Amino acid sequence: MRLLVVEDDKDLNRQIVTALENAGYAVDKAFDGEEGLYLGETEPYDAVILDLGLPKVDGVAVLQGWRRAGKTMPVLILTARDRWSDKVGGFDAGADDYVTKPFHVEELLARVRALLRRAAGHATSELVCGPVRLDTRASRVVVDGNPVKLTSHEYRLLAYLMHHQGRVVSRTELVEHLYDQDFDRDSNTIEVFVGRLRKKLGVEVIETVRGLGYIAAAPEKV
Repeated sequence: MRLLVVEDDKDLNRQIVTALENAGYAVDKAFDGEEGLYLGETEPYDAVILDLGLPKVDGVAVLQGWRRAGKTMPVLILTARDRWSDKVGGFDAGADDYVTKPFHVEELLARVRALLRRAAGHATSELVCGPVRLDTRASRVVVDGNPVKLTSHEYRLLAYLMHHQGRVVSRTELVEHLYDQDFDRDSNTIEVFVGRLRKKLGVEVIETVRGLGYIAAAPEKV
């Protein structure tokens, strides 16, 4: 999952980005509304964390710009303002959730997980595909009850496919959603990660759809 953090406080921005990266996400960052507006319009994010009090372009205007451009990614707004009218304004502009500063990072992470679940149509923090269970809260994967140790990139790949299980996901889409903008992207590495995942999982839950990409699906019972 690839996220964008738009927050002008550099220390808070760094704190949020570090927490999200430690939780297994690919994260881009912006420090003003102008840059955030541009990134949100041009990059395919799975969710955005957006401060309202931004320089150059305020957060509400940024969010309105994204929605006018047809961008539907979930947006969680950050605000130091405690007036209910500011929160209502954020929701009316197209926000999906909000956190008021100061906040606990764990709450922010939980709200991000919830946004991603809802966007993909899942009701709980645990994703299940056949014998494979992925706990998005603990970033933990088990197969038939046995824990499987994955690298961060392997986990991101599996998590993205399981969030969108039953749908064919192209290599291009995977590259766009697994890596931040500073990563040296190479679609060939996706095949390498898929091969490693299949070997580590030991079950056929990732199918190759020739010429199209990959799909996560529970193996058929004989």
